[in-house]
Amino acid sequence: MTREELEHIIRASGDVTDQYEFMIVGSQSILGPVPNPEEVFTMSAEADIYPLHVPELAEKIEGALGEGSQFHETYGYYAQGVGPETAILPSGWLDRVHRVQSAATNDRVGYCLDVVDLFMSKAAAARDKDRQFCMALLQHGYVQLAQALDLTADMPLDDVAQRRLRATIRRWAKVIADAGHQMPDAELKAAAPPRR
Repeated sequence: MTREELEHIIRASGDVTDQYEFMIVGSQSILGPVPNPEEVFTMSAEADIYPLHVPELAEKIEGALGEGSQFHETYGYYAQGVGPETAILPSGWLDRVHRVQSAATNDRVGYCLDVVDLFMSKAAAARDKDRQFCMALLQHGYVQLAQALDLTADMPLDDVAQRRLRATIRRWAKVIADAGHQMPDAELKAAAPPRR
């Protein structure tokens, strides 16, 4: 998906729901803070979206613009109507969103997650595709390891789950470094497990 395609989805979502503001979560929210990311980040054909103030209208988006719809068949990409509970996010995430609004959105507003919040959401979900996406974010320098590790304390998870998340992120960074990809020394030190 491209930034222009995301703008089209925001515009179409506005037409379907008669709403003005939308939240985009999931991988394609990267297109807010990074309008032209590397191909590894844009391979998904779907944007997870919901109306900010009336999230239950996401069902209308799903019906009109979702997978297998006429919209999908016509354009080759689609909207997945989701809810606010879809993404597990650190506290303060709403203060960091990136606004996508233009003539192409018909002046409707799409709020996209900041890259580090997207990373944390994907890391918490921890599916195979999420792991690959998160490792690419680290490898390409969009997310700094130390920042991600610090943010684990702001995730709505219990202490055990937060420790597990921190260990997972450190492990990903070590895999990247062991594969020969450059990471700053400070990042590698942060990746090392704490001494007992």
